[in-house]
Amino acid sequence: MKFQLCSLNSGSCGNATYIAAGDTRLLVDAGLSGKAITQALAQIGVMPEMLSGILVSHEHIDHVRGIGVLARRYHLPVYANYRTWQAMYRLIGEVPAAQRRIFESEQDFFIQDLNILPFVIPHDTPEPVAFRVHHGNHSVAVATDMGCVPKRVLKHLAGTDLVLLESNHDPDMLEHNERYPLMLKRRIMGTNGHLSNQDCGETLIRLSDSGVRYALLGHLSQDNNTPEMAIQTVTETLIKGGLTPGRDILVDMTWRDRVGALYTIE
Repeated sequence: MKFQLCSLNSGSCGNATYIAAGDTRLLVDAGLSGKAITQALAQIGVMPEMLSGILVSHEHIDHVRGIGVLARRYHLPVYANYRTWQAMYRLIGEVPAAQRRIFESEQDFFIQDLNILPFVIPHDTPEPVAFRVHHGNHSVAVATDMGCVPKRVLKHLAGTDLVLLESNHDPDMLEHNERYPLMLKRRIMGTNGHLSNQDCGETLIRLSDSGVRYALLGHLSQDNNTPEMAIQTVTETLIKGGLTPGRDILVDMTWRDRVGALYTIE
C-alpha cells in the first residue's frame, strides 16, 4: 500500500501538507484559504471531501487559516491538543462538536490506517507540536516552527523515511532586514522561534546518523531567505559534516507559492 506525502504549501505565508495511505488522507495544518487548499489538492488528484481529517500543529494563522471553512463545508474532523483548541477557536470559527477531536501531546493515536504521534516542540505558542506519522514499517514527519531541536525532538524524528524540516531564515539576511524591528528579530532567532538554514543542516547531519535518507526543506521566510540560499547553506553544512548530499541524504525543497513533489514510500 502506497504511503504518500506532498507539501501543498510551506512558508510564512501558509502551510499545508498532505499525507496519505490507502483510503486515509490527512492534512497537517491548513494555513491557506479553503479555496487555495482545494485547488492545491486538485493538482494531486484529491478532492477535499476525500480527506479523513486535519491535524493542527499550533494556532498561528499561517497554519489554521482554512481549517474552519474546510471543516464546515466538508464535515472534516479536526485534531488538536486542548491548549491549541483554546487558542485557535476564535480564529477558525465554529466547528461542530462532533468534528472536534482532542489529542494528548506525546501520546500516539490512530486515524484509520495511519498512526499519529504528536510531540511537543519549542515555539512561542501554548502547546505546539510536530507530527510523526507511521504506516506499517514506514514513517514520515512534519516538523516546522521551532527555535531549536532538543534531544527529545531528535529522538522523535530519528529513523523516519522522510522528514519535512524547517529551514526558515538566513541569519545575515534577518540581521540586516531594516523592516524588522529588533524584538521580532530576537523572537525569530530565539529558542522558541524558527530554525535557520544552518540549524536545519546541522539537524539533518544528526538525523542522517539515525537512518533518515530523505529531507524536505520547509517554512522558508519570504523576507529573510530564498530557496537557493537554503539549499546551498544546507548542502554546504552537510558536506562540512562529512556527508554527501544525494548519496547519504537526499535534500529537496518545499515551496511557499506552489505544490511540491508527491513522494511515495513503498
